[in-house]
Amino acid sequence: MQQVDGMQEQEKGKKSLGTTKKGIGPTYSSKASRIGIRIADLIGDFSQFTEKFQALVAVHEKMFPNLQVDVASELEKYKELAERVRPMIVESVTFLHDALSSGKNVLVEGANATMLDIDFGTYPYVTSSNCSIGGVCTGLGLPPRNIGEIVGVVKAYTTRVGDGPFPTEQVNEIGDKLQSIGAEIGVTTQRKRRCGWLDIPLLRYTSMINGYTSLALTKLDVLDSFPEIKIGVSYSLNGQKIKHFPSGQAELGSVTVEYETMPGWNCSIQNVRSFSDLPENAQQYVTRIQQLLGVPVQYIGVGKGRESIIKLF
Repeated sequence: MQQVDGMQEQEKGKKSLGTTKKGIGPTYSSKASRIGIRIADLIGDFSQFTEKFQALVAVHEKMFPNLQVDVASELEKYKELAERVRPMIVESVTFLHDALSSGKNVLVEGANATMLDIDFGTYPYVTSSNCSIGGVCTGLGLPPRNIGEIVGVVKAYTTRVGDGPFPTEQVNEIGDKLQSIGAEIGVTTQRKRRCGWLDIPLLRYTSMINGYTSLALTKLDVLDSFPEIKIGVSYSLNGQKIKHFPSGQAELGSVTVEYETMPGWNCSIQNVRSFSDLPENAQQYVTRIQQLLGVPVQYIGVGKGRESIIKLF
């Protein structure tokens, strides 16, 4: 699947999506085509797994004549892998519901971000799964009524890795400074993340989708040395302010952003552990974000360490 991912990206040429080339897209394509292989197949009857694997390879070899797969070698790897993972596998729906029935709490951490969601993100510059709140239901088999607190993890500025429209991006020394101080490097691809000011219209959109009950505002300390800080508060299209978040990439790429400018605090906050000890300008920045989004900030990240957290409630 990794080979196929790379071939598909190469075929797109200048219109490439900037994928990680880890085989995610082709894997989800095979799932939607109902020819995918599941973990139950791997730890089940291996002869049936072999047939499904051979069929999957055959389909992709027809699509990509240059694809080269050593089927025998791959099957040997999977046979060993099946025994390694077998003790770690459970039927997860029953496992989770048993935990809930016994009064336990279940913490679900979302991967990627809402704007990379296959349905609600900046399509086609997205991943292949639902990495918004819907993934809790479709990925784990948990009903909506079991979802309680929903904490939106939001940086104090905006970033994205890869291609796609980015209204508040700063392609200048400000963006470079955010990238450098924030060590904004894609974990998988090692590409520099694109950086810009906090985007409130985008966050309102993700809040509508996910229903945030509170926010975890991270990396506030990255803004320590900025004399002034901007917040993107609204979008305009063709000279008219719009209330919706654009659904198409052409429309999103054409918006202009209205900013509010706030004074910076020009000092380190990395050792601060209470909101009242933050510089007044930092407090005002956090408060303004709460006002604009209508969602309370519960946690503030002020450094790299696990201990570098301010908890407000």
